[in-house]
Amino acid sequence: MVEPVRAHTRFEKARIIGARALQISMGAPLFVTEDELREKYSRELIQLYGVDDAKEKVVLDPMKIATLEYEQNKIPIDVDPHEE
Repeated sequence: MVEPVRAHTRFEKARIIGARALQISMGAPLFVTEDELREKYSRELIQLYGVDDAKEKVVLDPMKIATLEYEQNKIPIDVDPHEE
């Protein structure tokens, strides 16, 4: 995704992340690496699996993956706002 001209509204952000999460859940390739996901969600993985097993687990939640992609401006989706 190219840097937006203006900041997205919360509704636009939700639409973009939701559309991307749907794509990911249907098997689309990811724009972030497993290491980036582990780093971002390491606390959660440790809480779920413990310190030793967290290093081997991956994040599978499409919403979390799409959110990280949005934060890093890697989603190739943007909105065309209706300006009046």
